[in-house]
Amino acid sequence: MAGLSPQIRGIGILKGMASFYVENFGCRAARADGEAVSSRLRAEGLTELDLCDADVVVINTCSVTAEADRDARAFVRKTKRLNPAAKIVVTGCYAQRAPEEIAALAGVSAVVGNSHKAFVPEIVRSLSSERSRIIPTFNLLQPGTSTQIHVDDHFAHSYIEDAQILPGVQTRPNLKIQEGCSNRCTFCIIPTTRGSSRSLSREKVLAQVSGFVAAGGNELVISGINLGRWGRDLSPATSFASLVETILKETALPRLRLSSIEPMDWTPDLIAIIQHYAPGKIARHTHLPLQSGSDAVLRRMHRRYRPWHYAEKVAALAAATGPELALGADVMIGFPGESDAEFRETYDFIQQLPFTYLHLFPFSPRPGTRGWDLHRDNPVAPQTVERRMANLRALIAQKSHDFRLSMVGRTLPAITLNSSAHVAGLSHTSALTDNYLPVELSRPLPANLPVNLRIKAVSDSGALEGEIDQVFSSTE
Repeated sequence: MAGLSPQIRGIGILKGMASFYVENFGCRAARADGEAVSSRLRAEGLTELDLCDADVVVINTCSVTAEADRDARAFVRKTKRLNPAAKIVVTGCYAQRAPEEIAALAGVSAVVGNSHKAFVPEIVRSLSSERSRIIPTFNLLQPGTSTQIHVDDHFAHSYIEDAQILPGVQTRPNLKIQEGCSNRCTFCIIPTTRGSSRSLSREKVLAQVSGFVAAGGNELVISGINLGRWGRDLSPATSFASLVETILKETALPRLRLSSIEPMDWTPDLIAIIQHYAPGKIARHTHLPLQSGSDAVLRRMHRRYRPWHYAEKVAALAAATGPELALGADVMIGFPGESDAEFRETYDFIQQLPFTYLHLFPFSPRPGTRGWDLHRDNPVAPQTVERRMANLRALIAQKSHDFRLSMVGRTLPAITLNSSAHVAGLSHTSALTDNYLPVELSRPLPANLPVNLRIKAVSDSGALEGEIDQVFSSTE
């Protein structure tokens, strides 16, 4: 990173009780990183407290949009206001992309890029310890400040895979098995903030899954930055489909849920596995990033599929799983040069396919990407972006409502969750179906309970109202 010079600096190891709080922003893979940090710190005796009381606050950032950067800065200010004595550690994609910018914020004690995320637990312990012993680690110091900056472009210390994934506050935790991305989409900063694609070994993945099952876990989400590319960098190279089949065949995991997978990585083998094991051992829930339904816009984005490729994958998945499939996508609005006609292509494309939810994003120019230059030369007016966003919000709201209504009278596999205080106060329980629908049950039940639910109605809030049809033990 320009302007930073490497030094060796001591990092302390705690010899007493201390406390921490972790706030996560961004995608499932980023949240998996935050969950792993929390697990490591809890396992080593630190106490997890709320934001206002913790000795050290870890802010795990996203940087996919300018709004994500603003959210992270706002949370630093909020932390400083509510807990002025806390040491603040900022990590994640924003920390990797602009470490000096974050180090200049009042109250920040350490900035840890994704390149050094494995050191976050040690750094937290050192900041929360009054008595420590010294071990060396790589450090970059912000000139003229005492803020530690740990970042480089090698990503040699980006994985935190030694913390066993366990059921807990997160009933359905994320296991990140793949890091980084080797694609070069014109709008995306991820190759810069997370490096090229890297895979957790098959042996470590299976050990994590088995450990999760042994601890009583019933549903595990496997995630990655470019999940479908898992295994291609291993020696010998292997496929993501083979890993999924091995998990389903060789472990006792009751249910596996797949996180976001690029359209071109939904291979015939992977779709055949979904058809064979769903419903039951694998969730009928697929998330295929779309970004645009316009061929011309996809080409300007340097996406590796065309609209008809995408539609073919959706048709194959729908045929494999039936009408109860939950289908989600990311859609970017206002990519540079997006005309009204190109947006209409996206709208019509989404209208024709069986989407049940969308993650809608306005285009946000990221420094260091080709999209930054395209935006400078041919921006889309903010009011146009907002109008298009509103149109798509209305469309997907209707499609989502129709999908939920179609579930009434059906019996769906689900898992009970750690319910919010409001829901628990009503002696109700929150649950999530395998096809990604929230359900409210009018009786108190413990979290992490596999059940079959009969859907009775759709509430005014959009949640499904259900009743227990069958309860399973984790060994069934």
